[in-house]
Amino acid sequence: MKKSLLALAALGAFAGVAHAQSSVTLYGIIDEGFNINTNAGGKHLYNLSSGVMQGSRFGLRGTEDLGGGLKALFVLENGFDVNNGKLGQGGLMFGRQAYVGLSSQFGTVTLGRQYDSVVDYVGPLEAGDQWGGYIAAHPGDIDNFNNAYRTNNTVKYTSADYGGLKFGGTYSFGGIAGNFTSNQIWSLGAGYNNGPLVLGVGYLNARTPAASGGLFNNGGTTTTAAAFAATASPVYAGYTSANTYQVIGAGGAYTFGAATVGLTYSNIRFANLGASFASPFKGQSVTFNNAEINFKYQLTPALLVGAAYDYTRGADIAGASRAQYHQGAIGVDYFLSKRTDVYVMGVYQHALGDTLTAAGGVAPATASINGLSGSQNQNQLAARVGIRHKF
Repeated sequence: MKKSLLALAALGAFAGVAHAQSSVTLYGIIDEGFNINTNAGGKHLYNLSSGVMQGSRFGLRGTEDLGGGLKALFVLENGFDVNNGKLGQGGLMFGRQAYVGLSSQFGTVTLGRQYDSVVDYVGPLEAGDQWGGYIAAHPGDIDNFNNAYRTNNTVKYTSADYGGLKFGGTYSFGGIAGNFTSNQIWSLGAGYNNGPLVLGVGYLNARTPAASGGLFNNGGTTTTAAAFAATASPVYAGYTSANTYQVIGAGGAYTFGAATVGLTYSNIRFANLGASFASPFKGQSVTFNNAEINFKYQLTPALLVGAAYDYTRGADIAGASRAQYHQGAIGVDYFLSKRTDVYVMGVYQHALGDTLTAAGGVAPATASINGLSGSQNQNQLAARVGIRHKF
């Protein structure tokens, strides 16, 4: 009897140690609200939608201490629509993130479906990632700052924190037999966060982005080429046949007292447009430039206000005038508690110039606030009242 009691005590002690060395956390966000779109294909649209301020999600995050400073880790994160219960990201079970890896004093290496370096280091500096939601992202999220597209089959390295400096990169295997570069995606980035100053730079390069399994096709909210073609933003729908999609991004923010001022810049290049296009568009390359200035002020510990202006400018292509998009956003966020807040946001966009259509023709640019049905003309206004709960 005495030996049995000793064995039971030893087993209990071992279980306690094992529990202390590993952990699994369930977490999530539920974001829901009412939208007004003044020009959805020429008509007013009133509707409920999920995940505008932040994507509605639930996830599992776990770590295990392997000893000697080495840890195993994993994340499985699902996106969903509160209004109908459907899975997000085109029906993928863990469409937001799904990875496993190891971390040590030298950094972290993870494998799976993950975010690129532009999203990690520059994205948090735009208004859409802070208080404006995806409707305040750059037109069509053309630079992926707002994480419209994720990367599959990805190896990712993230450094340790060196006095506020972190850096990293990703490489995504295309998985096409006999063609090593098809669907290949890679990125590099670095960020500095120390005191009132935050800086970030990033580079993203994706080959054949609209092909099956490419960045635009299997990395975002759709899973088939047909579905992608039906939902692509008119801001860049005519350029997705490019052989290479490239983003160079940078940003910074400075906080003084209760106020923060931020700037972002991105250069987006669609190189070698599709073979199905007729001359003079076939084989051409088009560059867009985007700049944003944003401001937020913490009026009280519970009340935040924000404003931003964003300008996107396309390059001339085959004699067509440059597409331009002017966009302004405002937001108010009130925290009822640490986990629950209510918010109001509004975005206005005005388009100018011409753009290339998916069929390879030229048409007047139309306003298209990110994530919403596009306008029939140059102007579009959207507003939202929402609630967000974190657990």
